[in-house]
Amino acid sequence: MIAKVIVDISASDVDKIFDYTAIDGVERGCRVSVPFGNRTVEGYCIGFSETTDVPPEKLKPIISVLDDRPIISEEFLGLCDFMTSRFHLRRVDVFRLFLPAKMRGGRIKALERIFIEVNPEYANVDPALFIKKTAHAQLEVFEYVRSEGAAEQSKLNAEYSAAAVRNLVARGVFLQKREQVSRTPYAHIVQKTDAVTLTDEQNTAVDTILQSDKPTLLFGVTGSGKTEVYLNAISETLRTGKTAIMLVPEISLTPQVMRLFRSRFGDEAALLHSGLSDGERFDEWRRLLTGEAHVAVGARSAIFAPLQNIGLIVIDEEHDTSYVSESNPRYITREVAFFRAKYNGAHCVMGSATPSVESYYNAQNGMYTLVRMPNRINKRKMPEIETVNMCNEVLYGNSGMFSAKLISALDECLASGSQAILFLNRRGYSSYVMCKKCGYVAKCEDCDVSLVYHKDENLLKCHYCQRRYAKLDLCPNCKSPHIKQGFMGTERVVEHINRMFPKARVIRMDNDTTRTKDAHLNLLSDFASGNADILVGTQMVAKGHDFPNVTLVGIIDADMSLHFSDFRAVERTFQLITQVAGRAGREQKPGRVILQTYTPGHYVYRLVSAYDYEGFYSKEINLLHTSGFPPFTEILRILISCENESIALDATKFAIDEVRNIASERQDDFIYLNAMRSPKKRIQTKYRMQILMRIKPNCGVREQVYIVADAVAQRFPQVTCFTEINPNDLS
Repeated sequence: MIAKVIVDISASDVDKIFDYTAIDGVERGCRVSVPFGNRTVEGYCIGFSETTDVPPEKLKPIISVLDDRPIISEEFLGLCDFMTSRFHLRRVDVFRLFLPAKMRGGRIKALERIFIEVNPEYANVDPALFIKKTAHAQLEVFEYVRSEGAAEQSKLNAEYSAAAVRNLVARGVFLQKREQVSRTPYAHIVQKTDAVTLTDEQNTAVDTILQSDKPTLLFGVTGSGKTEVYLNAISETLRTGKTAIMLVPEISLTPQVMRLFRSRFGDEAALLHSGLSDGERFDEWRRLLTGEAHVAVGARSAIFAPLQNIGLIVIDEEHDTSYVSESNPRYITREVAFFRAKYNGAHCVMGSATPSVESYYNAQNGMYTLVRMPNRINKRKMPEIETVNMCNEVLYGNSGMFSAKLISALDECLASGSQAILFLNRRGYSSYVMCKKCGYVAKCEDCDVSLVYHKDENLLKCHYCQRRYAKLDLCPNCKSPHIKQGFMGTERVVEHINRMFPKARVIRMDNDTTRTKDAHLNLLSDFASGNADILVGTQMVAKGHDFPNVTLVGIIDADMSLHFSDFRAVERTFQLITQVAGRAGREQKPGRVILQTYTPGHYVYRLVSAYDYEGFYSKEINLLHTSGFPPFTEILRILISCENESIALDATKFAIDEVRNIASERQDDFIYLNAMRSPKKRIQTKYRMQILMRIKPNCGVREQVYIVADAVAQRFPQVTCFTEINPNDLS
């Protein structure tokens, strides 16, 4: 029998099926060890055949099977075919999504601990018959184990005598027993909660989700109780013997969500996200694989949870850009979810207070079932959004980052014992440093981006390659000491707050303060328990959090996401402001939002202040239709990068010529086509070029473009060439 194997090497020239002689125990979906050239590598058996074109003298046998069961299910084999075809990915890169990274190469395994128990032959015998009177340590540990029934050997070694334990084991008085121990993340956050009586809106939403034969878009305002809808829909799904996946956009949300899920589902819930330790991630993944757990909770990667018989997939905050992978392997989580739902006959629900324009368009056109939840629980009012014109603040002599109205609101909030959230989607102290004399801007040596100053560490950092540089005291160009700080970041916000309100307790939450394990949980727990008065943060504080005592939200720079050269800039601004505003006034105290902007006349602020999503959608969809952007077209990007700029340019020229040949034959399918340098021209020493095209959806051009990308990779082996569908970031 011939086994068909994909070797675990991420390179285009070996992204094909290799034939090996099968051995006993090999099944479709198994991980195997195989000889490859002059080395041994891992691979994945994807099938069998009776014949092969490989000459007998070159056909080698599989060395061994690496797992006690197939870990790539039939569903995942089909999903791999779908993803490689749809997103133009290498098969091995897709397979790697299906299992914990450290499992490859045997770098992580199930944790076993050794327990000691008394041999039944000695359990009821006087120890004086087999232990000397002078062997006090042996007597003590024997009596302890006999009274306890069993004890962990490492604990006995530490508390009694390792030599005594070894002696009794060697003589057969003690028996050793190995048991697998589960490394459970956030085990300490479990708490029981009372059952919640659903409102009529929530009951209708649950029924619709579980009865719809199409994906459901749950359009509910912040605080409308969407999470309870998910929990009840999952409960009903588990009751029918099926499993469920719950996706959240931010790792910062997972402890909070996991607390809820453990309170409802106990050990049936397992957590998957990149913030776990390697051991925790492996154990949670294995609990899902073996059927011990039936609900997978986590960020984007949890869509690949190894569950069988899925009945429900939930994508919370479906509009969030984190659901689109922007590094290899590039994929769109929503499309993977739809595949898994269709394969399993499962329901799929996408929830948001600010649905993506594309999703709402699909709901309006009958592709999704639309469910509205327009009211907050107990009919609580949405917080009032007050727009502050920062241009007027400058005219009145206030050139600081806080308007007079925001300072006054913070003062009132703190005086009343309430809490506040200040939102600024920029970390660090200042976004760049510039010489005021000659205009020099400090940039990364490996990337074409400005360095960000971090005052806490007194360093300049590149946020793309993570290189660090010493702070500038003198301009390296003209030696001037006059160094200007750029746009403010969260560090500077905290500094100003501490200066204005020295008694206020402030927590900062951004990528810099949440790098360590459990940092998200600890910061959020401190704020929720009242150990801080003000939470300053980036977009990770904008979604999903429920803090009853928060009555004030300050949006320090609402324009930050508005003026990007991106057709989704207005949409993202509307979504971000609505989401962060929704953190205020979620309980009995009324909420207030201060929105600071230098362009108060922009229509997005009028619509967001009225929470008028329908009005926003109507205006935005007309603009997209007129200008020919998604959902009316599909954006394709070929991204080419290489350390040699000349080779990158040659590869781009070759690619654009090939695509233009396609466009000349299919002019009606192309709305736009152009080649250019990427806005960020160099990242991690590699020069970046891109070819952008807008094409009619489902016209078949995409497959021809993939052939061009393959030709680029073959003709220019030094070049990295990727394709993307509707990328979130075109920079």
